[in-house]
Amino acid sequence: MSELLTIGEVSRRSGVAASALRYYEDRGLIASERAGSGHRRYRRPVLRRIAFVVFAQRVGLRLDEIGALLDQLPPGRAPTREEWGRLSEPWGRRIDERIAELERLRTGLTSCIGCGCLSLDRCRLANPDDRAAAHGPGPLAWGGASGATSDLDFKST
Repeated sequence: MSELLTIGEVSRRSGVAASALRYYEDRGLIASERAGSGHRRYRRPVLRRIAFVVFAQRVGLRLDEIGALLDQLPPGRAPTREEWGRLSEPWGRRIDERIAELERLRTGLTSCIGCGCLSLDRCRLANPDDRAAAHGPGPLAWGGASGATSDLDFKST
């Protein structure tokens, strides 16, 4: 079994498109060696790094955050279970935040959006007198990506 894998083999094993692998390499998240022909060859431990990148993206980390975490790992060998665990430990809070955001979204689907008006400037139930406008643009009642005003309660203000 060869220690070096082609980009096609890494793509098949990881489930990540070759174009994404090249992008990850450009961003410094993974590394390859060049064969005499100039083709990329990857060491087997790259599969664990790719799995980490994919999982971290699903948790909601940006690629620059992922890169900073990967920089803490030892080069040239597969990280230990303890090293991976140390990096992923703080993700619990982020996952909890995503769960809370999705629950707010589900509530919005069945309550506010469910009424059918879809107009916060006219909605007397959730946003009397368009009070939400004072807090900025976007779907403020559920928070969205910024989460800055996710706990507004327009009914009681």
